Amino acid sequence: MTMRPPTATDAALVERLRSGDRGAFRDLYGQFSQPTFGFLLRLAGRRDVAEDLHQEVWLSIARHATRLAPETDLAAWIFTVARNRFRSSGRRWHPAAVVTAEPALERQVATAPAADDPGCRDLERAVASLPEVHREVLLLMAIEGLDAARAAAVLGIRPEAARQRLARARAALGDAVAAQDRPSFAGRRLTS
Repeated sequence: MTMRPPTATDAALVERLRSGDRGAFRDLYGQFSQPTFGFLLRLAGRRDVAEDLHQEVWLSIARHATRLAPETDLAAWIFTVARNRFRSSGRRWHPAAVVTAEPALERQVATAPAADDPGCRDLERAVASLPEVHREVLLLMAIEGLDAARAAAVLGIRPEAARQRLARARAALGDAVAAQDRPSFAGRRLTS
């Protein structure tokens, strides 16, 4: 999924959220629920953890939606809430266990393209094997389609730092792919 830049429609949705419009929350959830769950699942590597975090993220969003600033970038805000929730969850879910991907992760990510393709499954496993700092930027920019400025806002860094981190993450992904020594990766490349 490629996240489009904020639009006038997003500004109207922010205003509806600020006014407490329940339909606005349903619209927001419909637009961002699946990408948020995929992001959390790929970060956590465990469906049960991702489900719990997903619920917590949306409860937090519901509680704070009326306090949004008029210029809020919804995608950056939601992914920031999700990332922060994941990072703080380490105290409850033992970080070493959380980042170990389940064998069937690729079947659980509804947003994964061609999940039945062995190359996609191998790529998912390679992404799951990366350190969190690399997984985050790859997920935000290459999978969710956020541009450098929006990903930087989520990560709390400058856009140039996000681009540099993405380059390092792609190199690490290349190393992970090479380590698997699988021919099914031929011709696959993550792009932003």
